This record gives sequence, C-alpha cells and structure tokens, in this order.
Amino acid sequence: MTRLFRAAAVSACAALVLSSCGGGDDAAEEPQASPSVTTSPSPSSTVNVPTSVELTEVGADLSFGDSATVIYEPNQKRGSVLELTVEKAVQGSTDDFAGFILDDYTKKSTPYYVDVKVENVGESNVGGVPVPLWGVDATNTLLPPATFTTTFRRCPSEKLPKKFGAGKSFSTCLVFFAPDKGTLEAVSFRPNQDFDPIEWTGEIKTPKPEPKKNKKQGKKNN
Repeated sequence: MTRLFRAAAVSACAALVLSSCGGGDDAAEEPQASPSVTTSPSPSSTVNVPTSVELTEVGADLSFGDSATVIYEPNQKRGSVLELTVEKAVQGSTDDFAGFILDDYTKKSTPYYVDVKVENVGESNVGGVPVPLWGVDATNTLLPPATFTTTFRRCPSEKLPKKFGAGKSFSTCLVFFAPDKGTLEAVSFRPNQDFDPIEWTGEIKTPKPEPKKNKKQGKKNN
C-alpha cells in the first residue's frame, strides 16, 4: 500500500497555539498546545530485534484495537522496538477547549482524541520522546499530534516516560486537529517519507446530540 501524503503546512501548524484564558481545571500559567513538527525517526538495521519479536509488515492496514510492532529510532544514537496499539478514536469539539484562547485556525479545525498504548518490546530506552503516530485527514494530509505545556484532561497528550526501557508500557491520548472542519480518516506510523505507512482505521465515535426539550413538557414543569 503506497500512498501519497503531504505534511500539514508549517504556517498553519505555527498558528495552532492555544493559550489559557484562566478559570478552568485545565488552565495553568501560559499553557499552550501546538502540533509537534520534528525530524521523523527512521527504521534501521542497527536496532537489535529480539528473536521472539516479529515486525509488522510495512504498509499494513490495521483496525482500531490491533497492534503493530515497529522499529523506532528517535535519533541516531538510540532506538528500540515498540508495540503500538491504536485503541479508539473519538471526535471532539472546540467547546472542549473552553479554558483556552483559540486562534482562527483552531476554531475552524475538528479535534480528535485517540487512545493509544505503547510497549517497549525491544532492548533499549527510548523515553522522553513523542509517541510516533500521526493523524491522516480526508485530503491525505499528515496531522501531527498537538503538544501541551499543561494537562488537557479531556485527552492528556503526553510523551513517553523519561525512563522507557525494555518491558515498559504506557497509555495516553493524542489530540489531532483536522483543519477546515475536516475529518480524521486514519492514524499512521510513518517514520520517514520513504516508509510505506502502517495505518489504523475504524469507527470514530462522535458526540451524541443533546436531546431537544419538549416545549409542552417544559411549560408543565414551569
């Protein structure tokens, strides 16, 4: 499965900065959220894969709940083998960010909350770095996960623990913003442009509409 992707525009990414206007549980001094645009890690034969571990085939199409076993190198000095599980995705609302000041780019975006689990099935420590997953929208644009300087309790998007060695596991929730009221179509592991991505797809839960009040019932109650 070879697919053509384009990264979210840097100018748009730079515009996605959420500052707290105070007064909420999620608020703290100068909290911000912005997509993390960094150099992608690249698989390498220098990473030792335990004999008991089988890597997932590149280009694999997976469903939410499935796991993929991949080589992950946050930089040239270290790398390990991770088991990534995309558990579920939920469509959010910009109303969830009531404690933040939203710029125009963010107001026109649709937030999605993706629960993931990461387990280090390799031999080395790869702690303190972002979870290596991206969102993919309907235009095949890669969406980096948002980063926060304070806890966003609706979906605490966190980096891997500083100490994340062999046998360690970690669960978190990633926030992806689909621009222009877009939709999240998949979650992708794509460490570099030449890598045929591993993708997860499935049913994305949407918020239930609030029940309409019965006018007659309302009058009776009054």
